[in-house]
Amino acid sequence: MATIILDAGHGPNTPGKRSPDGRLLEFHFNSEVAELLRHYLLLEGIDVFCTHENGRDAPLAERTTLANRLDGDAFVSIHANAYGNDWNEVQGIETYKYPQTSKQTALLAELIHRSMISVCERKDRGVKTANFAVLRETKMPAVLVECGFMTNREEAGLLLSRSYRVQCARAMCFGILSWLYHVKIT
Repeated sequence: MATIILDAGHGPNTPGKRSPDGRLLEFHFNSEVAELLRHYLLLEGIDVFCTHENGRDAPLAERTTLANRLDGDAFVSIHANAYGNDWNEVQGIETYKYPQTSKQTALLAELIHRSMISVCERKDRGVKTANFAVLRETKMPAVLVECGFMTNREEAGLLLSRSYRVQCARAMCFGILSWLYHVKIT
């Protein structure tokens, strides 16, 4: 049985993580997508644990320590992106992995990213590398998915919609299942 660790990035009180008009708080998007993704993975018989808490901002070190203690097969951090603090035209989906990463992690990032682009039909900003704590400090394959820009009016509208949140969760689920199938078979 596989175990996936989910992280709804940031927390309910993290300052600045919102759309320019204040209608979209990033954690509300992140946590709903994480809960939907958890549901879909459980339906597939996968064990799922979450590192975030709905009532407080869990520190990064606490999240990565918990993930490592749970010893999951993979860690997926869910986010909504921003470019500056005002509305602009920057848009799309990006997926991050740590620069010095395993082939399994690179494959996880690629499969989730491809699924997100195919299902959500947003601009493909690519799989990128970053020195994010949740990627650097976790001991299992770890990726961070940016599902769209809160600072783009069109994408902020999507990020607010239940249907887009379902699309994101289903796409991530498919990418994770594809990865699990590949790593369990090869």
